[in-house]
This record gives sequence, structure tokens and C-alpha cells, in this order.
Amino acid sequence: MQLDWIQWPAFASSLAAAYLVGSNIRTRRNKGFWIFLLSNVLWVAWGIPSRAWALIALQVCLAVLNIRGLMKTES
Repeated sequence: MQLDWIQWPAFASSLAAAYLVGSNIRTRRNKGFWIFLLSNVLWVAWGIPSRAWALIALQVCLAVLNIRGLMKTES
């Protein structure tokens, strides 16, 4: 099954998340980290059939950082 279409929602969610994480409003930052986690999942879903191992590794590392950001934003 070809999953090339997944890269576009992954792209869009990454941009939206970056915008929201840059906000001074705590709830927007929090939403941004959740959207970043969604983008991590989408990029991994695209990367597995594409055998983009470096991209998958990057997304796993970024997901850890996004979880850290969530914890810091929610506290």
C-alpha cells in the first residue's frame, strides 16, 4: 500500500505545531506539543514503508522532546 499521501498531513501538522509552540499562551503551547506528537506518528507511518530509517529515528527522538515539552507546559 502506497502511503505517500501521509507526508502532507505530517508536513502541515508539523508547521501548525511549530506555530503553536511559539505562543506565549500556555494552552496554545500545550496543543502545539500534542500536534507535534501527532506529526511524529504520521512521519513514522510514512517512514516505515519508505524505509526512511533516519527520519524514523529523528521522529522518535523528537517525540521524547515533545513529551518533555508537554510535561513542562502542563506543570
